[in-house]
Amino acid sequence: MIVADRKNVREIRAMIQNHQRVLLVGCGTCVTVCLAGGEREVGILGSALRMALRLAGRDQVIVDQVTIERQCEDAFIDALAPRVGEYDAICSLACGAGVQALAERFPNTPVYPGVNTQFIGILESQGVWTEKCAACGNCRLGQFVGICPITRCAKRQFNGPCGGSRDGRCEVSPELDCAWQLIYDRAKALNKLDELEAVVPPLDWSTGLDGGPRKVVREDQCIAGLGPNA
Repeated sequence: MIVADRKNVREIRAMIQNHQRVLLVGCGTCVTVCLAGGEREVGILGSALRMALRLAGRDQVIVDQVTIERQCEDAFIDALAPRVGEYDAICSLACGAGVQALAERFPNTPVYPGVNTQFIGILESQGVWTEKCAACGNCRLGQFVGICPITRCAKRQFNGPCGGSRDGRCEVSPELDCAWQLIYDRAKALNKLDELEAVVPPLDWSTGLDGGPRKVVREDQCIAGLGPNA
């Protein structure tokens, strides 16, 4: 999932304080799961913002709140559309994709981010999320027994460890597992160590962020005859 953390109240207040009516919009998917922008967090932030604005002498600013299922899909934004005209600014607590989706849907309304989008990761333990995927566009998990050296190796090495790890820990930080130790241990358990002997060429980064935003088109899912222009 996309992992994010919420911006602090002072930063959000500074963004919205010159508007008269502001709508806080939460998202019911990733940011809800990582406790950054769901209905509960929108409610807490709304109360904190109203108090902060009052203390700053801006208590005339109206801050309302709503949460929709997903902000990254136009179909779900439809539920929000009738209310947007009542406000002169939106503060979105979705990830960066959701913020931009609202900005595209409502071109005449300022849209501010209420969270900092961090990475693609998983829940490691209660309250702890860890990055697992760099969205490089050229997945190599099949070659590395399901462990990504791009994301999890501090030096992004493809052909074995750097030589600086000790006792299974990365030299960058004793809190970091050595990705290559993890790869080796899993390959050994799966009896696949011989597969690690092949020399792996450098990653083709042309599938990554360079060259502008990426797009995936599934013709079999598009409306017949219209393709990606549907």
